[in-house]
Amino acid sequence: MRLERPEVLGMAVDRRALEDFLYREARLMDEHCYDEWLSLWAPDSLYLVPCSQEDIDPAHTVNIITDGPERRQDRVTRLKSGNAYAQEPPSRLVRLISNVEVLEERADGEVVVRSNFLLVELRRGCQRLLAGRQWHRLRPRDSSFEIVWRKVVLLNNDEPVSNLTFLI
Repeated sequence: MRLERPEVLGMAVDRRALEDFLYREARLMDEHCYDEWLSLWAPDSLYLVPCSQEDIDPAHTVNIITDGPERRQDRVTRLKSGNAYAQEPPSRLVRLISNVEVLEERADGEVVVRSNFLLVELRRGCQRLLAGRQWHRLRPRDSSFEIVWRKVVLLNNDEPVSNLTFLI
């Protein structure tokens, strides 16, 4: 699928609103605001973290995370329950989002946005870095957006990855 640049298509994209949405999502994950994070998602949405650098159909491959709405809710319920022992106490997280690029704007208002991220986790005195790229397909909702599809590709996703029990 060839993605057209919106400025070439002559469509107006509110980059500031898109960036603000991505920054807000990052903050909600970092601050463990799980219910607010869930509210950003569309009812028909998919959250994907593949274990390959190749662009492969997620339905036919093994992934680190493949979450529809019910699985995302289960993940959040577990994190909030106090029974997610790998997150007791919760990791301290800081995420940086950069290189935000609008790849596609569709006639129905949906946009595809790619960005880079650097995630710093501090847990029990150990600090680690996770880096990667993420793609969002966003749909207009009220005065903002909702996530239809989010794909997070870790830089090291084809190598052993330790505890990812927090929201990535």
